[in-house]
Amino acid sequence: MFNLSVDLSGSMAAPEVKLNMDTDSAKDATATAFLRKRGYGWLLEVEDDDSEDSKPLLEELDIDLKDIYYKIRCVLMPMPSLGFNRQVVRDNPDFWGPLAVVLLFSMISLYGQFRVVSWIITIWIFGSLTIFLLARVLGGEVAYGQVLGVIGYSLLPLIVIVPVLLVVQSFELLSTVIKFEFG
Repeated sequence: MFNLSVDLSGSMAAPEVKLNMDTDSAKDATATAFLRKRGYGWLLEVEDDDSEDSKPLLEELDIDLKDIYYKIRCVLMPMPSLGFNRQVVRDNPDFWGPLAVVLLFSMISLYGQFRVVSWIITIWIFGSLTIFLLARVLGGEVAYGQVLGVIGYSLLPLIVIVPVLLVVQSFELLSTVIKFEFG
């Protein structure tokens, strides 16, 4: 029926391969043919650089420094007469600006003790989540990113007032007025 007598004899010796690193194209073609024949042709493939893969880091992380700077100016000087649109913080939320503000606030609030930075960030994230959930339960149409952004940027006046309070703390009446005005 079937012929099962197949010669299975052979040796396990590796073939002799001589690789010269000369720039001769004939030898290069031989090495290329050798690698392709053995199934290692994928080693010779070169990927073309896509425009998406070679984006700058800030663009890759979706960080727009001009937008963040504009939002900071809108929060610190909320005067429409100067051309600052206060609604941009709510209407065009971002993550990196508020995160930078919260990190700066945490560094200033306890003079750079790194162990509290995680607590302040946690309070910012979960406090924003609580406000987001309350707003949604009450029928508000807000996104979590909007709440994170608004609460993050709202810490800016506190960051600005800290150096002023350090300077005027010896004048009790003036520091009390500033605390009532901004606090």
